[in-house]
Amino acid sequence: MAYELTETKKIGIGLIGFGFFFTFLGVVLFFDRGLLALGNIFWLAGVAILIGWRSMWNLFTNRTNYKGSASFVLGLFLIFVRWPIVGILLEIYGCVVLFGGFWSSVKVFLYHIPVVGWVIRFISPP
Repeated sequence: MAYELTETKKIGIGLIGFGFFFTFLGVVLFFDRGLLALGNIFWLAGVAILIGWRSMWNLFTNRTNYKGSASFVLGLFLIFVRWPIVGILLEIYGCVVLFGGFWSSVKVFLYHIPVVGWVIRFISPP
């Protein structure tokens, strides 16, 4: 099966979830630098475990993704040097550019989640 969830992929999804949680908590608590950095580390580790180290390396170093990679890494650096608002904005832009081609796959995946799929179908009819 193409979408089989192995134990490693479950760990990757969990780390991505922790990354989103800590990033959200860092934004809510007035852009706390430590929580934002911890969220970024969890998110990067989760993506690396979920899609694999080689695939992640290829994603970030692909010639067409240089703009997204540079903005994400610059945003991460700015968070570490105490510019969290500008850093998080650059990271969001970098994620949108990097993962822009995956949105259709994410939408199909979200359709299969029971409650979320119903809400998405209700909000955006085909």
